[in-house]
Amino acid sequence: MSRRMVRPGLAESAEAIHLTSWDLRSIAVEYIQKGILLPSLPGGQGRHDVDVERLASSFARALDRFYPYAGRLTVAPAREGRASPESRRGREGAEFVHAVAPGVAVADVTVSLLIPRVVWSFFPLNGMLGADAIADSHPVLAAQVTELADGVFIAMSMNHSVADGTTFWQFFNTWSELTRLGLGAVMSTPLPVFDKWFFDGCTIPIPLPFGKLEDIVGRSRSVPPVQECFLHFSAATLKKLKATANGEISSTTTISSLQALLAHLWRAVCRARRLAPEQETAYIVYVGCRGRVGGIPASYAGNALAHVTAKSSAGEIMGNGLGWAAWQLNRAVASFDEASARDKLASWPQEQEPSFAHLPELVVSAPTTLLTGSSPRFDVYGNDFGWGAPLAVRSGAGNKVDGKATVYEGRGRGGSMALEVCLAPEGLARLVADEEFMAAVGVTSSTDA
Repeated sequence: MSRRMVRPGLAESAEAIHLTSWDLRSIAVEYIQKGILLPSLPGGQGRHDVDVERLASSFARALDRFYPYAGRLTVAPAREGRASPESRRGREGAEFVHAVAPGVAVADVTVSLLIPRVVWSFFPLNGMLGADAIADSHPVLAAQVTELADGVFIAMSMNHSVADGTTFWQFFNTWSELTRLGLGAVMSTPLPVFDKWFFDGCTIPIPLPFGKLEDIVGRSRSVPPVQECFLHFSAATLKKLKATANGEISSTTTISSLQALLAHLWRAVCRARRLAPEQETAYIVYVGCRGRVGGIPASYAGNALAHVTAKSSAGEIMGNGLGWAAWQLNRAVASFDEASARDKLASWPQEQEPSFAHLPELVVSAPTTLLTGSSPRFDVYGNDFGWGAPLAVRSGAGNKVDGKATVYEGRGRGGSMALEVCLAPEGLARLVADEEFMAAVGVTSSTDA
């Protein structure tokens, strides 16, 4: 219906904001894409009941708080064959798209375990890598409001080199609160902190051993086809999984509900992939560094992520019980060490060929791997834009690879969780037919309860 650039009201200079090692390592992955499904306005008929101009105006006011995201990514002139990507603060704006999908109903999105492909069309900037924003001067942030037959889908796409999931949802929370409360409201969402965190002694801007952008990205983006499902786990079910896992180990370590849930998934995916007992399987878990690394505030805007990896043979994961698999994940998370994290960040730019996050390569090189990002602590269902809490959360096409599982808080809150699981089609078919795994999955409904 329309497409425009929305700009913050505050005038900001076009100064450079240098990217950290954490930021730069994410420049070759696709944009973060998450969105929420909202009901129609009370008494409305779905389409044309949404005040799109109000949403665009509040989006602009959210940009006043997150002003760097109205700018663009650039590359500083290469010195001695080393390029330095950076974020330039400016007023070019973030993209705002208004769309309608009158043939799509809320139930089309939420009722089936399998996620329909039409959901991907609810997101802007599909298929874009972070570095594409430099090459073609694309916005680092875009929003899309799609009116459905009986609901509204509000989505955002954010360049991963300027933000991680924590910052993404902080912006979303800010936007919804500004829309709901209106002008002059006292905000509960904290202000973002844009003072970039660099380790001691870091050269700023960070020079990389590449003369041009294509050398950073120049890798295949082709990925095998995947299918997605959305699975709900009640607080009572998670309590049982946690109790089972802790009851099966003799360690004094306490297995968390999330670790028990991911272990349950790990075992089922090994079965669904029909891995041989001797095959090695790994589970990569992304952990937030706010609170784990000194000097990073809770509302730090940018990337503050590290990953830990648990490895084992498929036979051990499938045969040693839920507690043993959960313990492997628990030990991996506990192995995170601040000093080691700092050392890795310091040495990364000095490597002959610094490694970037390339999810398609991970799938090809390690087809027995699982990886999980996001967090059940992110406030998804608090995003009330003024006409009710979200009915569901879904993600876009970005970074969809075989073995990726995204975790969310459950709609009922109170300790419930949800997983969005991507697998090769034949593997996913076996996963949702696995009685042991599905016994823990809640019954879906049109409201993702």
